[in-house]
Amino acid sequence: MKPKFYITTPLYYVNASAHIGHSYTTIAADALARYQRRLLGEENVWLLTGTDEHGQKIQKAAQEAGLEPLAFANKVVLTFKGLWKDLNISYNDFIRTTEERHTAFVKKALEILYKREDIYESKYEGWYCTPCESFWTEQQVAQGGVCPDCSRPVEKIAETGYFFKLEKYQDWLVNHIKNPANVKFILPSTRKNEVLKFLEINKLTDLCISRPKERLSWGIPLPFNPDHVTYVWFDALLNYISAVGTFNSEDRYISKWWPADLHLIGKDILRQHAIYWPIMLHALGIEPPKTIFAHGWWMINDDKMSKSRGNVVNPIDMVNKFGIDAYRYFLLRDVPFGLDGSFSEEAIIKRFNSDLANDLGNLLYRTLTMVEKYYQGSIPQIEINKIKFDQAGENIKKIISTLEDVAYTPLAINFEFSFSLEKIWELINMANKYIEETKPWNLAKENKTDELKSFIRLLVDVIREVGEVILPFMPSTAASIKEQIGQDTINKGKPLFPRIEIKTPNP
Repeated sequence: MKPKFYITTPLYYVNASAHIGHSYTTIAADALARYQRRLLGEENVWLLTGTDEHGQKIQKAAQEAGLEPLAFANKVVLTFKGLWKDLNISYNDFIRTTEERHTAFVKKALEILYKREDIYESKYEGWYCTPCESFWTEQQVAQGGVCPDCSRPVEKIAETGYFFKLEKYQDWLVNHIKNPANVKFILPSTRKNEVLKFLEINKLTDLCISRPKERLSWGIPLPFNPDHVTYVWFDALLNYISAVGTFNSEDRYISKWWPADLHLIGKDILRQHAIYWPIMLHALGIEPPKTIFAHGWWMINDDKMSKSRGNVVNPIDMVNKFGIDAYRYFLLRDVPFGLDGSFSEEAIIKRFNSDLANDLGNLLYRTLTMVEKYYQGSIPQIEINKIKFDQAGENIKKIISTLEDVAYTPLAINFEFSFSLEKIWELINMANKYIEETKPWNLAKENKTDELKSFIRLLVDVIREVGEVILPFMPSTAASIKEQIGQDTINKGKPLFPRIEIKTPNP
């Protein structure tokens, strides 16, 4: 029996349209899911994404749009699903927190925790950040009187609510993170150290997991007090298990997919996923996910991309300008996964012209043209393993046979998309260099038919292998390469990535 692989994106909040940050996480998840399907088979891989649709920000955005919250959410959900289709995202399930399967599950989880006395009623008085929908202590907002997460103003409120016992499980969480067996629990290691430092400096306070209906009506009612609704983060985090399992009559969680192999998130929601979420699971008697990976941000002029700063870039605009796979390639290739990156159209064009047009596109087009010119479109039917090439050719032949392992190992072990693509491009560049050094047009002139045939076939095998290995990252390009290179005959099309001419302004 093959192992399974369960990967998730965060649930995206529907108070605004999707931006590059949303697409970055989802494209990375899609590439990993496609890779795992090659390894394990379609039936053993599950990619979950979805939308977070409750809370104060949604209620406010819906009011401003003149819509009921659910009608507003329905409208925004269509944009997310449309974007994932446009970006060729192969998700298996799209969960919405307004779906009955999720709301019923959340109520059941709350009942279990309330019955176990991990949830209790108490009065709260302190600071509240509406944009983050989070409570903060006096000490936490002491520096400037603003939210420690988003730096926006907070307001003081006093109300009765229901609290989840985070503090009770702090020692357990620290031990779990430090356990050598869980070395990959939080990645990259800088994020792990960040979480441990926070837990060492701060004593966790119990988490208020409810809001009074008089202040917020848009949420899942508490099963033990319908005058309160569930805090949006407590509600949303449960999607990872509500989508793939159920509680049985003995309050035991049953799932063929859990534990998740990988939660992919942005670093701005690390605390919720690396502190709240594992403790929630532990209190429910459910093991934590195997890995939580918090990637960096895409910055514009050293600023984080955000709606409030007015620098949000629409992914569809980028796809319309550069194409789906060029956009996917840039996001996965330009910055090591986990670090912040600098986003600009100039950077995309530079990567497009260098890697895609000059390297990959040029190699394919030149090779197809030579097959067309020298063999009337029929691919030479020889086995390169039986041919003895010069040293450069032998090196290429060796890399063809090992490319899948070389490219996929860093992806599988450390989610190093950029390094994996770098390894693929090393072979592409070697093949282009080999063309320049061998000068096949001279072989043709000198009537060296056997050498020319072997040389062309070697290039064909390079392209075929590249087409196979880039599929998780650039699925449309992989399909186009397969269509053009064919089996016995080629089907030459237009260049995959025509160079983008950069217009220089008049002096």
